[in-house]
Amino acid sequence: MCYDIPMNKKDKISGIVTLILIVLVLLFRTEIQNEANQILIRAGLKEPPSQNHSYAGISAQLFKYDEMIASGEILAYAPELSEDNVYTFLQGPKSWTKGITWSGEWCMEYAKGQYFGSFGCGFCCIANLYSTFSDYECSPLDVYEYAMEVTGYAPARKNAAIDWGNMKVLLQKMGFQCDVYYKPASYEEFQEQIKNCKSAVVLVCSANDDTFWKNIPGHYVTISLYDETTDEVFLGEPGSPTKNRTRVQLRYIYDALKTTSKFQYLMVDSYSDDQNQWKHDGIDDQWVAP
Repeated sequence: MCYDIPMNKKDKISGIVTLILIVLVLLFRTEIQNEANQILIRAGLKEPPSQNHSYAGISAQLFKYDEMIASGEILAYAPELSEDNVYTFLQGPKSWTKGITWSGEWCMEYAKGQYFGSFGCGFCCIANLYSTFSDYECSPLDVYEYAMEVTGYAPARKNAAIDWGNMKVLLQKMGFQCDVYYKPASYEEFQEQIKNCKSAVVLVCSANDDTFWKNIPGHYVTISLYDETTDEVFLGEPGSPTKNRTRVQLRYIYDALKTTSKFQYLMVDSYSDDQNQWKHDGIDDQWVAP
């Protein structure tokens, strides 16, 4: 025996079926459009949409593309670090008084009979790393003050520079996976290490080689963005406005590594926001931003 379904029930069922079909069409349409967008972006035929966010360093790019991934605009995209995203603070009072880009009032900090210009290179290097690779921004003076809070660092009259041990502890508290190293016996080994790390703080000395640095007993600089085609790195040189933000032969770095130091360089392998115990955001000091 058969029964007819009442008309109002038929209308409801028809409506539900229609709604399901519309949803399916929209889902497939969105999926197809997203896939097409991804293909166009990878082929360089479509630019990813730009958004304004108050983030520092390469994190500004990463945040933008994370949003695109979350929205389905693209499935995955990992922008490479560029020179424009790399922070390179200067340490000297002369740079600050002349109003040179990347200098700031921290240059006039005075501790134990010394100005920041004579001992602040290590703090500039750490601030470079933190502001470049994290979602946050800090000044060299911020790093200097934080180091005195959480490490064994204390400025001394004879030498107020931060040492390798305190530098490593400080960077680890900032969320970096890093370690200190001795100068390898071969240049090729050093070359391979720099090629595969995010960045490095290196200690150079003109007594070992004065091809690039003159009259330098010991000085921290940062290097990043190794270029295999030219064998050059991008230099963060806190003590020299003319050398800062230039490309330099990696071989010059290797030859000038200060071998009388306990260690010669510190390599940064990765950064984790979850491991960052500081999360300092913003520079309150006056400075000449790029």
